Amino acid sequence: MPDCRFDTYYRYADLVQILRDYASKYPRLIQLESIGKSHEGRDIWVTVLTDRQTGADHSRPALWVDGNIHAAELVGSSACLYLIDWLCRGFESNPEIGRCLQERVFYICPRANPDGAEWALADRPRIIRSSTRPYPYDELPQGGLVMEDMDGDGRLLSMRIPDPNGHWKICPDEPRLLVPREPAETGGQYYRLLPEGRVEDYDGSLIRLQEKRERLDLNRNFPVLWREEHEQAGAGPFPASEPEVRAIVNFITGHPNICGGIAFHSYSGVLLRPYSYQADDTLPAEDLWTYQKIGAKGSALTGYPAVSAHDEFRYHPKQVITGALDDWLYEHRGVFAWTVEIWSPQRQAGIEHYKYIDWYREHPLEDDLKMLRWSDQQLQGKGYVDWYRFDHPQLGEIELGGWDPLFSFWNPPPAQLEQEISRFPEWVMWHNLISPRLVIHRAQAQDLGGGLYRIGLLVQNTGWLPSYVTKKAREKSLTRGVICEIELPAGITLHSGLRRIELAQLEGRAYKPSSPTGWAGQVSDPTDDRVKAEWVVHAPQGGQIKLSARHERAGTATTTLTL
Repeated sequence: MPDCRFDTYYRYADLVQILRDYASKYPRLIQLESIGKSHEGRDIWVTVLTDRQTGADHSRPALWVDGNIHAAELVGSSACLYLIDWLCRGFESNPEIGRCLQERVFYICPRANPDGAEWALADRPRIIRSSTRPYPYDELPQGGLVMEDMDGDGRLLSMRIPDPNGHWKICPDEPRLLVPREPAETGGQYYRLLPEGRVEDYDGSLIRLQEKRERLDLNRNFPVLWREEHEQAGAGPFPASEPEVRAIVNFITGHPNICGGIAFHSYSGVLLRPYSYQADDTLPAEDLWTYQKIGAKGSALTGYPAVSAHDEFRYHPKQVITGALDDWLYEHRGVFAWTVEIWSPQRQAGIEHYKYIDWYREHPLEDDLKMLRWSDQQLQGKGYVDWYRFDHPQLGEIELGGWDPLFSFWNPPPAQLEQEISRFPEWVMWHNLISPRLVIHRAQAQDLGGGLYRIGLLVQNTGWLPSYVTKKAREKSLTRGVICEIELPAGITLHSGLRRIELAQLEGRAYKPSSPTGWAGQVSDPTDDRVKAEWVVHAPQGGQIKLSARHERAGTATTTLTL
């Protein structure tokens, strides 16, 4: 078996070797493909995972899955690796996995941003938002505080500096914690808090945070409502300007069989759906209802709530996000897409009903005490580090300590990693299984005499979703209808009909009511999940003809008739 453990976070070389080991161990299921190179020249790998013995990947519906587009959100890569392992191990023993891989395909990109992740995983980590490319300026910033592991212990903590005008004071109930001083309070021992780091050009008085040289956010660079730097910082000079994003966009647009997408991020413990930039009532009603059904299934299987990114996950009430992958997949590609924010340290600590972003603006002291107890008991004190003295080269004697966020807040601690990422594979597979799927319901030849035969091909969609997937896709005419073709050998000629016939879209079951009691008792199931193609051929000596039906999203089905 591939030597892949789920209690560790892998650097790039090890991750790539693990992917190659899976491909070697499961050649029937896995093909590795580099879809492009990162800014620093690393390959961006996609695992194409399907049962090759029952068909090619491009001939069946697919789900896109990626992780780690943001540099320090390392758990996304782990979730992708776990999904690959779960599917491969269960192919022969789990009938649902077997059926899924025989009928559908997964395109899994474990590390969408290999450069940024490599910085985060370094022995002395450098934490940036996303890409390592300098942006918006190439020159090095000057002056100010630069986040850095000052004592070489592999952690980026906080610096506690005594300051009579500081905002913080020691918590009277728990001296390891800091709490805000009261608005009118004076006369106590107060502190200023800063990220661990060195101060360039320090004048003994003023400390500002140095702007990072690398300010790109790859999840703002996708070509949906992209905005310039003055409107949305970090979005890049133009849509899909960055090689990592361009590789993903090229791959997805080159694979029209992709019917949905899931991007693994961290953290908050929530399933986010589009839009990020406008309210739910702007979606087609059927798409919103379907999103809610998919989200309800996700919540049941993962324990994570499913919410609107715009309505319940806003960084600021006056600001919105654009240029994100899930919005692009829905708005431009017309498929259901999600951002999964893995891990919630608050829930781990017993804070059940916290409100995501709002919690960081305001929460009770009891929550901090719960978090500290969680670190003490479950993380052996490694999450929250007791303050200790440090002789800072610019600031003199200070204290280092506080939360070590990389493996407490931003990612699960290694010991809890597998438990957290094991939540997702069943929902991810289910999301793939609801995609449309084209099958041949009936193919027949009627002898009309005189060497003439009427050929009939009846095809249907057996998937839950319609062939076009979303009403948004239908509204924008993003997909063609079902295309049926007849292939004739020598000696057989087409008497009537076209060799290639384009027919209607096929409905699924997603938009059916939940009960057979509908408006005024009017519930019906017309055969809008089926289409029929007919030809008349002249075959005086008989022979074999090949019939095929295909749809960009619902896949391809073929059969042969002997006359």
